[in-house]
Amino acid sequence: MSTMNISLPDALKSFVDEQVSQRGYGTSSEYMRELIRKDQDRSRLRALLLQGVESAPGEPVDRAYFDTLRDRVQQRARG
Repeated sequence: MSTMNISLPDALKSFVDEQVSQRGYGTSSEYMRELIRKDQDRSRLRALLLQGVESAPGEPVDRAYFDTLRDRVQQRARG
């Protein structure tokens, strides 16, 4: 694992320290890693949403579509 040092103003350091103690993190590094992971997840979701917006329109979704989807999910769950 690599090391990275960051400088924070006193107010932000106090906030991080408070989050660590209130939310059960062992260290400020754990807290920062979780923030970075959440930011990565948001970036991935944003990219997927943009891909969806830029894609061609699909077929209209109706009750039959959801019935078929539900059946496929149930079949995969069984086996």
